[in-house]
Amino acid sequence: MIHSTALLRRVDAGLPLYKKAWKRPLGEGQWPQAAVLVALTEETEPRVLLGRRAMHLALHPGEIAFAGGKREVEDLSPWETATREAMEEVGLSLGMIQPLGELEPLMTRTGFEVFPCVASVPAAPDLVVDPGEFDSVFFVPLAVFGDPAIFRLKTMSYGSESCRVPHYQVGKDNIWGVTAAILALLANVAYDAGFDLQRDWKQQP
Repeated sequence: MIHSTALLRRVDAGLPLYKKAWKRPLGEGQWPQAAVLVALTEETEPRVLLGRRAMHLALHPGEIAFAGGKREVEDLSPWETATREAMEEVGLSLGMIQPLGELEPLMTRTGFEVFPCVASVPAAPDLVVDPGEFDSVFFVPLAVFGDPAIFRLKTMSYGSESCRVPHYQVGKDNIWGVTAAILALLANVAYDAGFDLQRDWKQQP
């Protein structure tokens, strides 16, 4: 697809688009799998869709995240997981989503292999938020995440192990972990930001 803005065309050109099926049956392999939809608006200065996870959730309550979730048995590929979850959580239908490309999967400290699926969506999509998943959703200009002034790496300890974890301070929100890593990697593609995450995200920290 020919996208309407130069920046989206750059992202499209800079990311592979395979839409491959999951490599192994559900439940096999060392790590559980998940996929997220990194939705960018079709605008001259694209914005990225983010949400504040509901406070009642057992994992990561109140944290900023993309729409997405665990692979289910009916999902044939990471894209099917990401788009199904986006529909369930924020009401983005398949007709609104135009795939751009894929980032390499990242491992979280909780042991999930997360597949980021990058896509464009209309500039003002009509969203329907599931309160069971998000307290709120909002758009942030993608350019914000190319700003080195708000990006930092912090050493965090998990038991006897420690690793470098990316953080963005956006207003009062601290966006960190795999969400921040995905945003930094995307900023490298879109803006040549040159962020060095200083760890191998293919490995669990």
